[in-house]
Parts: sequence; structure tokens; C-alpha cells
Amino acid sequence: MSDYDSNPFADPEAGNPFQDPSVTQVTGAAQQNFTEEFNPFAEQDRTTAAAGKPPVVPPPQKPQPAPQQPAVMRPTEEPPAYSPSAAQQAQGPGVPTNEDLIKRQEELERKAAELQRKEREMAAGTYNARANNWPPLPSWCPVGPCFYQDISVDIPLEFQRTVKMMYYLWMFHAVTLFLNVLGSLAYFCATGSSSAGITFGLAIFYLILFTPCSFLCWYRPLYKAFRSDSSFNFFVFFFIFFFQFVVHIIQAVGISGWGTCGWINSITAVTSNPGVGAIMLIIAAFFTISAVLSIIFLKKVHSLYRTTGASFEKAQAEFTEGVVANRGVQNAAGQFGAAAAKGAARGAMGAASGNQM
Repeated sequence: MSDYDSNPFADPEAGNPFQDPSVTQVTGAAQQNFTEEFNPFAEQDRTTAAAGKPPVVPPPQKPQPAPQQPAVMRPTEEPPAYSPSAAQQAQGPGVPTNEDLIKRQEELERKAAELQRKEREMAAGTYNARANNWPPLPSWCPVGPCFYQDISVDIPLEFQRTVKMMYYLWMFHAVTLFLNVLGSLAYFCATGSSSAGITFGLAIFYLILFTPCSFLCWYRPLYKAFRSDSSFNFFVFFFIFFFQFVVHIIQAVGISGWGTCGWINSITAVTSNPGVGAIMLIIAAFFTISAVLSIIFLKKVHSLYRTTGASFEKAQAEFTEGVVANRGVQNAAGQFGAAAAKGAARGAMGAASGNQM
């Protein structure tokens, strides 16, 4: 019945809320603006215009040469001093430090200067390559030098320190023997006993005998062993130097009447004369230091000897070659053979004449 009550002539959208005049006005303006602003051909027109117009390319420019300036080294700070790392220090003396490198550089520079000096002397005709220079005696002395010695030239660089230390040990040994003479003289003057007189006399004898003999018998063989890698000289050094080590121990003990100021007679002298006893104790300490240093350097030289490739067989071969090539040995052998031949001939002649009779 409601359908019959409605007005057939009424507007069908009168009850539609979206047909409100305020809503329709806003939506209509938005649609109109959208249709006016949207132009699908505008982008195409801009693309066509851009394609039709040739691009503007700037004219090429000639590159300007860079200004040439001399190379200048800018001063920098000094590099820090080299210091070995913890790993290098843990490896021990096998890794050379900065000080070792500096010392080696100084040795090389000194050696180069020495060679230049020798070249100048050779060019002037006044150089003698192997002129004796030891001991360094003054020119007015009637006795001249007996040996040639130049550690920086003759000895390889890795052995120079050892040879120098052995040379200093020999000098320390000579000084100890000289002080032993003074201590023995003081001991003899203080006590006046016969044993003190014997000690003083033997001290003078030891100074005169052991000072040159130690230089000739163990230092010179050591010098020649490192200079020419001589196995024979190494063995001579080991034998003589070990004997001297035993002598140092006996001298440090200080048996009364044996020619040295050792611990026994020094302690005895302290009770009677403290001043003389103190001097003798110092000399006994010097003999002890000599013994300790001797065994230390003996082991050091032996360790270096094992790295040089020397052996007992090489020592025997060197000794044999030296004996065979020695002129004195050859002359002595020839004279001995001639004398033996003459004796045999005379004996044969004497026996023949006896048979005839």
C-alpha cells in the first residue's frame, strides 16, 4: 500500500543524500578541473620538441699544459731509531741489533780507509804489504817489530771480536804477572823469609818466561787459525791454552814458595801484615779472574772452531804438508841421509878390506 501512497510524479532522486547541492557542486568542480588539467598529448609534444631540436654541445677546448716545476723533496722528520721487537730479542744474539749494525758499518769504513791508504802508498812505491808492526816499538829502538798484526784486515769480520778479546786477555795476563812481581817483592820485604825470597825470584822468572811464551804459543796460533782457517793452529791453541788454564789455577791457589801471590800465602800474610796481605789478595783475585776468563774463552773458541769446518784430519794434512814443504826439514833430512849413506859406505869398505886381509 506504501507504493500506492507515493507520488509518481515526484523526483526519484529527491531522497538520495549524494544529490545534495553542496556535494554535487564540489564533485562537479573536481571532475572539471581534472579533465582540464589532464592532457595525454602534452608529454608527447614535449618529447617531440626535444627530439626535433639538436642538442647543444659545448665547443672542444684545447687542454692547457700543466706548469712544469722542478721536483722538490719536502723535508720530513727523522725516522725513529730502530729498536728490535720482542720476538727478535727472544731469539738471542743471532739477530743483529742497531748497535751491532753501526759497529759493523764503522769497521767496514775503517777497513776501506785503510785499503785506500795502502793503495796510495803502493802508488807512491813506499808501501810494504807485510811489514812487521808488533810490538809497536819506537823508531830509535835498536830492536824492531817481530810480527805483522792487523786484526781489522787479516781476520774475518765475524771473528774479529773474539780475536780482540783474546788479545786483551793476553794483556791482562801480562799485567797480572807484573803485579805478581810487585806483590812478591812486598811479601819478601815484609816477612824476609826464605820462602818469600823464592816466591819473588820465581815471580820474576814467570814474568820473563810466560809473557812472550803465551803470546807465541797460544795467541799467535789462534790469530793464524782464524786468519787462514788452519786446523793445525786450532789444535795447537787448544793444547797450549788448556795447559795455561791449569797453570792459572795453580797460581791462584798460591802455594808458598811456588812464585805466585795466591789465596793460601795471601791469607797467611794478612795475619802478620794486613797491608801486604791485602795487596796479595788482589793479585790472587786477578789470577782467579784469569782462570775463569780462560775457560770461558776456551769454550767460545771451541764453538767457533766447530762452525769453521776444521777437523783433526785437516790438521794432520796441514802438518804433513808443512813438514814436507819446510826447507829446514828438507835440508836436515838430506844431510842425515847423506851422512847415513857415507857411514854405510865406509862400513862396507872396512868390511871388504878386512876380508881381503
